[in-house]
Amino acid sequence: MPGGLWIGALSERAGVSEHVLRAWEARYGLLSPARSPGGFRLYSDADLRRVQQMRGFLADGLSAAEAARAVLAGPKPPPRSPAPAPDPLAVRTAVTGAAASLRVALDDLDERAAHVVLDQLFGALTIEGVIRDVLTPYLHDLGVRWSRGEVTAGQEHFASSVVRSRLAALARDWGGGAGPQALLACPPGESHDIALLSFGLVLRQSGWRVVFLGADSPTADIERAAQTLEPDLVMLSASDPARFDGIRPELVRLARDRSVALAGPGASEDLAAAVGARYVEDDPVTAAERLAQR
Repeated sequence: MPGGLWIGALSERAGVSEHVLRAWEARYGLLSPARSPGGFRLYSDADLRRVQQMRGFLADGLSAAEAARAVLAGPKPPPRSPAPAPDPLAVRTAVTGAAASLRVALDDLDERAAHVVLDQLFGALTIEGVIRDVLTPYLHDLGVRWSRGEVTAGQEHFASSVVRSRLAALARDWGGGAGPQALLACPPGESHDIALLSFGLVLRQSGWRVVFLGADSPTADIERAAQTLEPDLVMLSASDPARFDGIRPELVRLARDRSVALAGPGASEDLAAAVGARYVEDDPVTAAERLAQR
């Protein structure tokens, strides 16, 4: 891409993994990517030089923090011309193209091609952007196409598995820290937990600690975990109202002592009011962002 390097190209040239590059950027401000008109991060030759200098200082025995300070204290590169403001149309076009490529790869059961697209997306956009603008619309469309018989059950299961595995890989160590704590679970019989996983990832970005019980969680286990952890929030999500209707007494008991929220197509404002919980009707990203703002 003209005008800069994607993080994958920077990683290749510098000999440093993308994960480490992102950590150096977030923790030490080592890199200063610009934004393309399409909203993608672009790294400069100056960024490449700083990474190379960082590696040199690390080889000399400095800690990562000391090495970053040494690099940033050195001669400053000439100021970069401000990147043009992202063009909303170009951003939408880029996202639409990536979503189309992801759909083709998953429909063709091509896991490698799907991960290539996901690599590009997570390298260029925020976690929130990928979930809200690509994955959530894609999964909704997948469900509609499955109900119409346009994709097979096998294709639907494959696609969901690839997306879920990719999101789950981002959830490592999300229980650490000192922020508020959320306990996330799907009630018994509920197998769809991608939306709940997405909610947890965005919440973690805001500093929350997340304990994820996942799909088909026995109510006794949810109650036991809530009693042990005393979380600031218990979030339950279901795609079918029957999943909640079958555990109404347990929901009432849980909501007596805890802040409980119900989400997903299986939840409703009436149900939440009846059991003493809060109803969350927003998409996972918006719901997590609003909760974090409180």
